[in-house]
Formats: sequence, C-alpha cells, structure tokens
Amino acid sequence: MTGAHGDLAALAAALDELRDGLVAAADADERWAQAHPAHRPGAENLAHYVALRRRDIRDLQSDLAAWGLSSLGRAEAHVLASVDAVRRAVGSLADLPEIDARPCPVDFVTGERLLERHATALLGPVHGGRRTRIMVTLPSEAATDAELVDRIVGAGAELVRINSAHDGPDAWAAMIDHVRRAERAHGRHVAVTMDLAGPKLRTGPVAPGPAVVHAKPERDALGRTVAPVQVRLTRPGSAAAAGEVVVPVTDELWLARRRPGDRIAFRDTRGSKRMLVVTGTAAGDVRTELTDTAYLVPGTRLTAHGDATAVAALPPRERRLTLHVGDELILDPDLTPADPDAHPPRIGCTLPRVFEDTRIGHRIFFDDGRIGGIVEEAAPGRLRIRITDADLRGSRLGTAKGINLPDTELRLPALTDEDLDRLPFVVAHADAVSLSFVRSAADVARLQDRLAELGGARLGVILKVETVAGFENLPSILFAALHSPRVGVMIARGDLAVEAGYGRLAEVQEEILWVCEAAHVPVIWATQVLDTLARTGRPSRAEITDAAASGRAECVMLNKGPYVDHAVRFLDDVLGRMADHQRKKDSLLRRLRAWEEPGVPLR
Repeated sequence: MTGAHGDLAALAAALDELRDGLVAAADADERWAQAHPAHRPGAENLAHYVALRRRDIRDLQSDLAAWGLSSLGRAEAHVLASVDAVRRAVGSLADLPEIDARPCPVDFVTGERLLERHATALLGPVHGGRRTRIMVTLPSEAATDAELVDRIVGAGAELVRINSAHDGPDAWAAMIDHVRRAERAHGRHVAVTMDLAGPKLRTGPVAPGPAVVHAKPERDALGRTVAPVQVRLTRPGSAAAAGEVVVPVTDELWLARRRPGDRIAFRDTRGSKRMLVVTGTAAGDVRTELTDTAYLVPGTRLTAHGDATAVAALPPRERRLTLHVGDELILDPDLTPADPDAHPPRIGCTLPRVFEDTRIGHRIFFDDGRIGGIVEEAAPGRLRIRITDADLRGSRLGTAKGINLPDTELRLPALTDEDLDRLPFVVAHADAVSLSFVRSAADVARLQDRLAELGGARLGVILKVETVAGFENLPSILFAALHSPRVGVMIARGDLAVEAGYGRLAEVQEEILWVCEAAHVPVIWATQVLDTLARTGRPSRAEITDAAASGRAECVMLNKGPYVDHAVRFLDDVLGRMADHQRKKDSLLRRLRAWEEPGVPLR
C-alpha cells in the first residue's frame, strides 16, 4: 500500500500491537482476577490502563488526531473499548477486514455506570440536581450542638466525617446520634465516615512562656489609639474565644459589684498606671475597655472605688522557635520541652523511627510546608537540618506541628495501635472508614484483615492519598483495595502538596483522578475547599474556581468552620451550575515512570 491507505494500515497495525500488548500485560497480572466480583471489571480495566500508561503513545495520538479520530485521551473508564472503537474507524477508512478480538471487560456505557454505582454504594445518593456529593468534617461542637448538625444536613451535605484523632467515643456517639436525628428530619440518608489518624509525625513540645495577658489597643501610624482594646473580666475557668482578651479574677462577688462607668485602676508588670473602664456586665462577666497597652500577671491588683481583687491564675503563653533561611535546627527524639532561646535551636519529634530511616540530603518540611530544610547530618538519635525555606523575617515553629519527609521511606504501618483500638467503634457505628497515610498494598490488606475479624468486611474503605509513596504505589494499593465491596480514594491535598511539591500538586491530582476512573473507584476531593468561606463567611476568588473544578470528583470535602453550613449551600449552588458544563479534557498520555519505578522522586 502507498499514500493514505498505507498510512492507515500502519496506524491499524500500531493499534493492533497496542491492544495485544495491553491484553498480554493484564493476563500476566493476576491481581485484577482476585478483586471482589463487583469490582472485577474495573480491576481488569485498571490492569489495561496501567499497561497503557507504561507506554508513551503521544506519536500515535498525533497520528490519530491528524485523521480526525479519537486520540484515546479519554480512555480511562474503558481502555480496550476505546482502542477497539478507534481501530474499527481506522479499518473502515482503509477498507481493512474486521479483527477477531477478545471482548472488552467494560464498554463506553458500562464504565460510567460502574463508577456511579460504586460511588452511590460508598457515598450514598446525590442530593439535588448535581453529580458530586458534599462531605463535611464535624467539629467537636457537633457532639453537643444538634442544631449545628441539622444545619449542615439541611444545607445539602450527603456525608459527614469524624476525625478519630480528636474527642472520644462518647463524643463520636453523640455526633452520630445527631446525624441520625437530622436524617429523619430531612428524610434522607447521611453517610458517616470516620478517619483513623495513622502515625502522628509531629514536633515535640516547646517550653511555655510566662503566664501573662497582653492587652494592646489598635493604633495608627503615629502611635495614637484608634480603638481601645476590649477586655473581659470573668471568673476562673471561663472559656475564651479566639483573639479575645480575657482576664480571670479571684473574687466573683467583686465582679458582681461592678457597674457601667466604673474605673478599675492597676499597675501592669512594668509599673505603668493603667485604667479599665467598665462598658457593661452580663452573665457574671464585666466588659471593659483599655486605651493603653498593658501586661497583666497572676496577682495583679485591680481596684475600683477602693474595692479590690486580683488577677487569678493564667495559662502560660505559647512560645515558638523562630527560624530563618540558613539557620541550623536539631531534631531529636527527646520530648523535653524545647527552649526557644537555645542556640542552635532544637525540638523533639514524636516518632523515633524517623531517626533510623532518614538520610543526609533528604528534604524535611514542618507545619504544612511553611518551613523547609535539608538534612545535613543523620544519626540514630539526631538530625541536623539546614533551613532552606522560611519567611524573610523568619518563620515560627511550635508544638505539635506536622513533619513531612518526602524523600524518606518511613517503615511505619498506616494502622497504629490507637487506630486498632478505635476500629471496633468504627465498625459498630460508621458507614465507612478512612485509612490515613496509606503507602502500600500491605497497609490496605492489614486493615481489611482486621475489619474481617471484627465482622466489618462490608464497611466502606476510603484510602487517603497524602504521601509520595501513596501516589507512586496507587495502582497496587487499588488492586488490594478492590478486594473490598465498597472502596473510594481521598486526595488529601494538604500533605500531598507538601510531599510532592506545590508545583506538582495539580499534575499529581490529575493522575489520581485518571487512575481511579480506570478502576471505577469514586474520588473525594479534599483539603481547603472553600476554607475561607467556612471560616470567615466570605470566599476568596481563587477558592471559587477550585470549588468549581472539584465537581470532577464524586465527592468534595469541606472542613469545619463557623460558617460551614453557608459553605455547603454555596458549594451546592456551584456544583449544580457546573454539572451541565464541566467535562474532563483530553490528555496527552506520556509514560508514567512513577508507577513503573516507585523510586523516581516527584520533582
């Protein structure tokens, strides 16, 4: 053949070779055949997809596009069916005979139906006219505030998430009871998912500062007071809202004797004379204003019209280490509170395994990536780190901040002893369990074995992908997970961004969406979705775009915040509008070395 027919014949031969290679690779991979019957078609399609992504077919895609044919850029959910459809089109153009091919495990219709069926089985049906479900993380207040839970469900949430790293069984049970009551009130099922915390890689404690209250009014550029600082005088043990200046006093009767207009004199820690002016009283508290900066400590004497009391015990002030680019930091397993004034600064680490697995040259990040460094010395009980990423004026590192080691293969199981202790409660009360920091198929198998022992084999399993290892091993992790009848994947974008690098998050996120679609496994899009709206009541422009993009997943997770019910309504509207517009784009399929060679770093 010559000319166009010769080109088409060559194209047909390339497609035949591609299909034969995909089938042979899947036949050699026994993992898909071991999947739960409900997932076996998806598991076989996953095997075909992994084989496809181990090739670079960009030249083939260009040749297909030149003839106006599908470039296989949307083949995820039905790999062989896509190849066969293009092959038939090429054969028709070139008058080639039909080929006798093995039937496909899924066709174009079946692939989409399987994904939606599995999403409904794990996450429940969708509320309203959108295609994407909404999940909300419940705050601790949900244990005592049934109205809060009712507002979240009434706003449109289909799922709630309980983080077992916080609160305890009594609080969890109360939250779930409130969810079930909201279900009955709104006439629809709300799925309950519970997170297992996984290994806690955190900084150790920092020695606290003195017990002191710093009250500072707002001033202009010339140092003049623009607005006095509001100070609430109260009884010992009263809770304080974030940012509120609260001063407990020793005599509650003294508080009861205060009246608006009273002037309360005191000397602060510097001997400066200061005056609090009472503006109101309510529920035993005294509201006051202060026009000058003051420092108050336990025992500070407060006097109004000769009537005196003293400041009661105060919590010590939190202190943190201040780190600049170029600084040295010592990390060790000693959880003795760190001295912020020490040189060089040191801080403890909650997991001793770090000091066995980390090597010189490995990257390390603290506090959601706000501080970064390189390990310059690695010893069994100590890491010496050179700070490479920090704010120009220095970054502050405090107690219980997360540590990420993207280059280090930590030999830690995803299930901790604490997780195993919590699992019976999860099996008894939840609809699904989320496995944090999953890194390997072995992590999944361990969870499945324990669920079977507890009689929870049918519990939904959600795999949180938040490490480089979890991403690189995702196909093998999915093959293991597909042994369970109900499976999903959460893209935990916070830790994943730190581990993979912020510049690669979008790429990694896309690839997770693709491979999960190939397995017909639903995806939960998580971390900081409409976070500003949930916290402040107003969204940022960038997060609106992110919320719209999240509709490509089967579920979106919102974090807690005082305006989270507003965030649910806003997201419900955005997802409903996008449902008629949003389609996944065709993608160039370069070879993905990460899934073939897990040691390749994400840089």
